[in-house]
Amino acid sequence: MKSDGPPAGPGLDNFEAFDQLATMVALIEPGGHCLQANSALENTIGTSRRALQRGLAFDWLVDAAPLHETLHRVASNQVATSRFDAHLKRATGGELPVHVIVTQTEWPERVLIEIIEIEQQTRLDREERAHSLAQSNKDLVRNLAHEIKNPLGGIRGAAQLLAMELTSRELTEYTRVIIQEADRLQALVDRLLAPHRRQQVVADVNIHEVCERVRSLILAEYPRGITVARDYDTSIPEFRGDREQLIQAVLNIAHNATQALAGNGRVAQGDAQLSLRTRVARQITFGRQRFRLALELHIEDNGPGVPEDIKDRIFQPLVSGREGGSGLGLTLAQTFVQQHHGTIECDSIPGRTLFKILIPLP
Repeated sequence: MKSDGPPAGPGLDNFEAFDQLATMVALIEPGGHCLQANSALENTIGTSRRALQRGLAFDWLVDAAPLHETLHRVASNQVATSRFDAHLKRATGGELPVHVIVTQTEWPERVLIEIIEIEQQTRLDREERAHSLAQSNKDLVRNLAHEIKNPLGGIRGAAQLLAMELTSRELTEYTRVIIQEADRLQALVDRLLAPHRRQQVVADVNIHEVCERVRSLILAEYPRGITVARDYDTSIPEFRGDREQLIQAVLNIAHNATQALAGNGRVAQGDAQLSLRTRVARQITFGRQRFRLALELHIEDNGPGVPEDIKDRIFQPLVSGREGGSGLGLTLAQTFVQQHHGTIECDSIPGRTLFKILIPLP
């Protein structure tokens, strides 16, 4: 005997498949009551799925009028699908610009809503460009370093032989300068090649041991004037990685922050602040891949911020906002994080700079 009601099928029972999507999806009634919501919608709004299902979809938007009108048109078969731009409310405060797509389904009294972050595609494109640029920079730096290294050894050797033949103290001073500068360039070349020479030593990594090591090194260098706060999610599991590479990556970012804090006088004033915060991100997309779980590590300071003219280039080699800086610290940090299939993002304004490291978790 046939049932008079709509079939369960993908409408409700199999809705968990939508949890694999990066976009927000909900199944609602034409009156706005939410029947199902996926993980992306739950995480973005910041409200539990059960709470979403107790409420109305109209409550999710700052201006619900377009949704009222669209649901009426779709439910009355005036259109099969319709879309509009809106602002999504977040439980933590603030609004998120989104694009809303409302579509009919094969089940009566059920409408599918898809909500896409307007910034999401822009962010994905930015990540893809950054990854492509990092790979190009890596190849360029490696090739350039090898081209410099070969003649550099010849220059240094020739200067040493010349120094042995000279009797004038003034002339040997010149050869000494040549040798010293050749050694300085050699050290720079070695730093450029370091990430490509050393193989990863993979083992179980506890990210909080990494953070504590960095914190102790920063406090040893700045025993006074800097407060290093920590806010850890101790539920984060261990993951496979190279502990020393991750320490170096976090330390390079933290060291850049402390140098900026010292440079603008905050350390001397005693109000310099650096914070290390860990969280678990769920159902997150980065690097064009969707991950069920990911480590989210924030390194934040209250320094002067990244100079505006280099904001878009801070991860490129030899780009530095500090006089005398090598411009390699953030390049190496990015390389080490990418070797863990992760990514680094930076958001900086005067008085607040935030670096966010994302690494997939098992």
